[in-house]
Amino acid sequence: MSLDACAALVERGDPDRFAALMAAPVAARGPLAVLYAYNLEIARAPWVTKEAMIAEMRLQWWRDIVAEAAAGKPARAHEVAGPLAALIAQGRVDTAVLDRMAEARRWDIYTDAFADEAALDAYLEDTAAGLTWASAQALGAGPGAEGAVRGYGWAMGLANFLRAVPELEDRGRIPLLDGRPDAVAALARRGLDRLAQARGRVPAPARPALIACHMAGPILTLVAREPQRVADGTVEPSEFARRWGLLRAAFGRV
Repeated sequence: MSLDACAALVERGDPDRFAALMAAPVAARGPLAVLYAYNLEIARAPWVTKEAMIAEMRLQWWRDIVAEAAAGKPARAHEVAGPLAALIAQGRVDTAVLDRMAEARRWDIYTDAFADEAALDAYLEDTAAGLTWASAQALGAGPGAEGAVRGYGWAMGLANFLRAVPELEDRGRIPLLDGRPDAVAALARRGLDRLAQARGRVPAPARPALIACHMAGPILTLVAREPQRVADGTVEPSEFARRWGLLRAAFGRV
């Protein structure tokens, strides 16, 4: 299966990550395209149907893809499954991380709120932070970089989650345990703390995995200062800020 198909899928369904993909060095684009396409498939699985059982089956299908690839079985006929199986066969990605990425998406199927703050933290850890760490692994990052890489991913996951709050509410979800401005600002500051702890600790070969996290700092800084923007749905950065942040990230300044 072609890596171009994965890149095309990301271009259509995840423009922000596609821009990050195109800003990455050419050698890094293949693994990143595969992982971003996998993330897109599992992220949208809960939303393509109103039937919870069908959504569960879709997520389980992807978990089976990962398990079968880890066991060395032939890949299923799918434009993402083939490249994903090939990446797994190279031993460059921890399949437990990929499995948790899919399992965590079960929250998106239902309308229940997170049980507590720890549950939200775990969701961001397994989804966005998991994707960023899998991406860094695929580019050669060793275990010592995991904490810092995950810090970037968690912060970007939180930023994207806050951007999505109005849409999630429109779809009947309860994204925030406490939507009061002070609580939202405090949540954003926690994300900024994770970023501060991570900066300067990611080895050069893995840094292309961080390009997709380039707007975490600006978005979380804005929310920490003006938390009402989350409820208003005005957290989106300007086009200039996007382009400038992407340019800086492409040169390793994330």
